[in-house]
Amino acid sequence: MRFDAHADQYQNNYSKEQNAQFTQVFGELTQEFVVAMNAGLTTSDEHVQALVARHYAFVSQFWKPNREAYKSLAMSYILPSPYRDYYEGVQSGLGKFHYDALVVWADANLN
Repeated sequence: MRFDAHADQYQNNYSKEQNAQFTQVFGELTQEFVVAMNAGLTTSDEHVQALVARHYAFVSQFWKPNREAYKSLAMSYILPSPYRDYYEGVQSGLGKFHYDALVVWADANLN
């Protein structure tokens, strides 16, 4: 799997207002992952996997990742990157939790 398989697929042709809304929705979804992690749910838990499905739907507004590309994005949550920094800035361990959850979902739902 290429770490950067997702990098050249992202597209954003949305307005400033739409991007502000996306930022809000993404922040709310991130907080739901924090709640799930703090509740001790496993990354394969049905509720967590439903959050990942929402995350995938969110991401799909910008690009349509296949399994390799989605798992590549997930790797950016644990390797040095702005994504990892963001998640770890929200809560320690969130990047790894999010990575593990995305990998489970991708393996079960994507080709």
